[in-house]
Amino acid sequence: MSVPLLRQTPEIEKARSHWQFRGQARPPFAAKPKEGESSVWDFPRPPVTEDVPQTMIVRVQDQVIAKTDRGRRVLETAGAPTYYFPPQDVLVPVTADGSRSMCEWKGVAESLSIPGVADVAWRYVEMFPEFLALHRWVAFYPAKIDCYLGDERVSSQPGGYYGGWVSADLVGPIKGEPGSSGW
Repeated sequence: MSVPLLRQTPEIEKARSHWQFRGQARPPFAAKPKEGESSVWDFPRPPVTEDVPQTMIVRVQDQVIAKTDRGRRVLETAGAPTYYFPPQDVLVPVTADGSRSMCEWKGVAESLSIPGVADVAWRYVEMFPEFLALHRWVAFYPAKIDCYLGDERVSSQPGGYYGGWVSADLVGPIKGEPGSSGW
């Protein structure tokens, strides 16, 4: 399958450059992580992807919607990580609902629904080359569906816009909280 690639435009460069914090140093208001914790302020910008060592599971009540041991996550300064499932590990049909959004790092995403739950996930369908490996991988919103890392049910990133998974080992504050729009 051919992947539609995006090119960096002056508008994209501007969007990428406006962030004040870039992961090189924690700001004074950031919580200091304890042993076994991770600070979202230590994540880089530009963001990076990495393999997830835990099993990732998404459920609606008792039905497993997606399950993988091959998950990837994106780490970006100030944000909770976003977790992505390979398309073949999503166990129910997903349907694009027509709405799209743009990430200055990853590309153009389309909103997805599953039977019985609207606007529950997204996937990138037009990509910047740096994130090509995530083309059509599916990410779920933990605010709308039960998401697990291993045995831990994660909570949703603050603010309702972002789809990051907040696990017990993360410290912030995390982008999406009131007053965080300039981070």
